[in-house]
Amino acid sequence: MNGGVPAARVALAHRLVSAAGVPLRQHFRTALGAERKGDASPVTLADRGAEMAMRDILSKDMPHDGVWGEEFGAENVDAEWVWVMDPLDGTRAFRAGKPMFGILLGLLHKGVPVLGIIDQPVLNERWAGGVGWPAQMNGRNIAVSAETQLTHASLNATSPSMFSGKNATAMQQLSSQVADMLWGGDAYAYGLMCMGLIDMVVEADLKPHDFCALAPVVQAAGGIMTDWQGAPLHLNSDGRVIAAATPALWQAAQNILGAA
Repeated sequence: MNGGVPAARVALAHRLVSAAGVPLRQHFRTALGAERKGDASPVTLADRGAEMAMRDILSKDMPHDGVWGEEFGAENVDAEWVWVMDPLDGTRAFRAGKPMFGILLGLLHKGVPVLGIIDQPVLNERWAGGVGWPAQMNGRNIAVSAETQLTHASLNATSPSMFSGKNATAMQQLSSQVADMLWGGDAYAYGLMCMGLIDMVVEADLKPHDFCALAPVVQAAGGIMTDWQGAPLHLNSDGRVIAAATPALWQAAQNILGAA
């Protein structure tokens, strides 16, 4: 890949996410049938409908590409281009009628996340960015904050329950040093970080269908996103991530979390 993600693939990514938003809007705040997956997280008609909407388009337009989806698994993941999708990040918020959920779509080239979209289809908010493309929110260029001091920074994580053992100890040490500790928001928090409204996001149990979409947007906005050891994220990363607005904040967080 030379010169960034091809424009045709960027346009396709936006088309995929727009298609996924249709069933989510259709089922939001309705009496909607649900079941439980083996990991006890809720699965709704909206989840499956959104992922199938994206897969149907890809099967026609890019049949040789790989797909890694939360609901229907992985296909052809050794392909040069692989789409990684979470059709409904924040399912519990969705079921509760809270608009703090989103569609996550990432594109990998030779195993490296190069394009990401975070979409909130009810609020009509979309963050996108990638290699050769600026970070944008609804078409407007955005950037992370310039904060460099941990004691002045805001830190967000989805839930305290994702941290246990050494991870919990390290997170407690980090959170005790920041100005504001915020909880909740799932992927939405990363969009806010890319707008300069939150300075850091730290998580401990993400899956590839989460971080493969998030990292390209964060990086395009000028931020840094790695695992807790400081390594780039890939399909086999352990799900512990640091996203920070500046190198100074990232280093301060990594110094603490890297020992866990």
